[in-house]
Amino acid sequence: MRSYSFVLNGRPVTVEAPADMPLLWVLRDLLGVTGPKYGCGVGVCRACTSHLDGAEIQPCTVPVADCADRAVTTIEGLADGDTLHPVQQAWLDGDVAQCGFCQPGQIMAAAALLARTPHPTDADIDAIENVCRCGTYPRIREAIKKAAKNGS
Repeated sequence: MRSYSFVLNGRPVTVEAPADMPLLWVLRDLLGVTGPKYGCGVGVCRACTSHLDGAEIQPCTVPVADCADRAVTTIEGLADGDTLHPVQQAWLDGDVAQCGFCQPGQIMAAAALLARTPHPTDADIDAIENVCRCGTYPRIREAIKKAAKNGS
């Protein structure tokens, strides 16, 4: 096994893992980062959505070797210390979560959307493909709009 170093939520980490091990398993099993959830393992449900160098990824489909010398951000690293990211605050203010399982991935997808499209349309928001089995999509849409308004 090789060692892979990358920055995780602002802190350098090094792990030993097979090159093709999905980043999700590195995060959860080797590093104890449990925010990204396992849902489907093929990048469809998007419960594991995180960021790689600021871009949205599904860690269940990204091998750890692709992350070497790069920056990985999970829901645990989205806040700035005790100050929640505007998307996280909007989620709380809008009482978005129902069961909560998909919410870390939903929030990370919304943060990535707002980073590339600060004033999204409903169509932009609806293009987020994360699955929510509880069906809180109307509250998700409103929270994203609120976060955009509050300068995410």
